[in-house]
Amino acid sequence: MRPSYACGSAEHTMARRRFLAGAACGGAALFGGLNLLTHGAAAATMAKKQKKILLFNMHGGLSQLETWDPKPGTETGGPFRAIPTSVPGIHISELLPKTAQQMHHLCLLRGVNTSEDDHGKGAYMMLTGRRQNPAANFPELGAVAAKTLSPESSPMPGHIRIVPSGGGGRGNDAAYLGPKFSSVALGNGKPPQHTLLPDGIDEKSESRRQSFRKSADQSFAARHPSAMTDAFLNSYDSAEQLMQKRDVFDVEKESDSDKDRYGRTDFGRHCLLARRLLQNDVPFVQVMHSNYDTHNENFDFHQELVPQFDAPFATLISDLATLGLLDDTLVVVMSEFGRTPNINLYMGRDHWSKAWSVVMAGSKVARGAVYGATNDKGTEVVDGKVDHGQLFHTYLQAVGVESTDNFVLDGREVPIADPSCEPIWKVLA
Repeated sequence: MRPSYACGSAEHTMARRRFLAGAACGGAALFGGLNLLTHGAAAATMAKKQKKILLFNMHGGLSQLETWDPKPGTETGGPFRAIPTSVPGIHISELLPKTAQQMHHLCLLRGVNTSEDDHGKGAYMMLTGRRQNPAANFPELGAVAAKTLSPESSPMPGHIRIVPSGGGGRGNDAAYLGPKFSSVALGNGKPPQHTLLPDGIDEKSESRRQSFRKSADQSFAARHPSAMTDAFLNSYDSAEQLMQKRDVFDVEKESDSDKDRYGRTDFGRHCLLARRLLQNDVPFVQVMHSNYDTHNENFDFHQELVPQFDAPFATLISDLATLGLLDDTLVVVMSEFGRTPNINLYMGRDHWSKAWSVVMAGSKVARGAVYGATNDKGTEVVDGKVDHGQLFHTYLQAVGVESTDNFVLDGREVPIADPSCEPIWKVLA
């Protein structure tokens, strides 16, 4: 159901539709099958590192002023206080008391300026690192991570989205990397659909069925080699492997004490599932939390939504650090844009992409740090301005992917990230 406070854009009149396809900065249209390989040096690096990315997508436009960059006591600041964190001198909103105690693991980027106030276009930019353009379509971060971080022999999907409802299908978010690297959606944190054997088919019968299928597939592929055939065969092999790993996706396997620590809420369960997936070497997990499109009653809705995020997120960060996973996992908290410093006549904040915040943690990212700053009213970036292209490069560099390298597409080199941008080196340790 569409929230009453949302802007009424097409993205918010449908139930979690996929972000707009097609896009990027310039260049000719790109086509190709599954015969893509990362550059040899990048592939060798990935074989050694095996890093992971966990992305929190705060869909709708999270307010930076009610979270990461509060401005209390100003005409734009709103009613909430700024509270101290575990790092002296760094303050965040009082709506995030648990996260404040994990600040020593986090890096706040307070100078984001993407200059795009449209939901679909903003989301595309943040997830692909490129501005939307009908001339070309580029893969989302999850597809790039799955391609560069996941071993060829891995039985697990490399690109998983945990969404509030629905799920079970594959996304259309890998562009020229091919369907192998498209996302698998887990609706409301449940295991993928159709991963249990039908009644009347036991393991022995299933083994014979799969042997026959593989023999027939290999015969067909030998006579009809093509990217489409490869994709078809891969989908069946992936499904078989997924069925064998079904328990990995079942958060009910976790202890009651962990369920209590994360909170017996949808988002708490989603965070616990994300931890479970990372522990089982899934290279990219995206967790959705929405809807922050607070054109009306911004403060009431953030007072409800942000605390829902706070405790499970803080628990997950603490667990990843305790388990030793944070050193190998990049955590990102992003949205498609922020909210206006000015408060409208409905006590809401509108779309604002000129000065907002993104949070990172783990892997090669500096910890207990702030990069960038806005002015005293939060209306513009005054130091450390960064955009979507720089962020995309930085995410990849943080997990050991040489973002200035290329994919090879039918003998053509295609940049992994926007070649006109570069990483934010000052936040990389």
